Amino acid sequence: MGKITTAYLLTCAAIGVAGGIVLAVGWWVSLGLFATVPFASVAIAGLWVMPAVIALRLLNRPFAGLLVGVISGLVLTPFWTISAVATTVFWSLFPELPFLVTLYRRWSTWLHYAGGAAIGIAYPILAAQSFDLWSMTPPLVVLFIALCTVSCLAGTWAGIRIADRLRAAGVARLARRRAPQTA
Repeated sequence: MGKITTAYLLTCAAIGVAGGIVLAVGWWVSLGLFATVPFASVAIAGLWVMPAVIALRLLNRPFAGLLVGVISGLVLTPFWTISAVATTVFWSLFPELPFLVTLYRRWSTWLHYAGGAAIGIAYPILAAQSFDLWSMTPPLVVLFIALCTVSCLAGTWAGIRIADRLRAAGVARLARRRAPQTA
């Protein structure tokens, strides 16, 4: 894991606070969509994976995504409840899982997309009751899961782009563990 430095913690805090602000807006939009067109509410699901992806890509450190998820949830707590922390940690777990499986020895770009695809498929199934997913026709179920997966992959892509631009600007140079291994 390496040394946990102040630079690392402050970088995670900055990403978590920024992510929490974006998610506060996203949560209101998602609630509005869920109340009117629940099917379309998963079209913005990718917002919830972005903070973790940014942290993992920028820092290349174990548990950076989960730490950012906790911080984002704490930022959201005054607007929602403490359950916001559980929600953001849930969404941060999936981007973290592919790296955990490799014991944080590989930091390939495709692992970010594997995490995005995993949450994109898992979330609609795990939240099927709230979306009344199983009452839909099979083609609609497939379309619903596909929409969520595409959204999560788009959020992963955006998170990678943001992290790469931050890295190019020299952000978090002291907080990273080692040089990035992309491919």
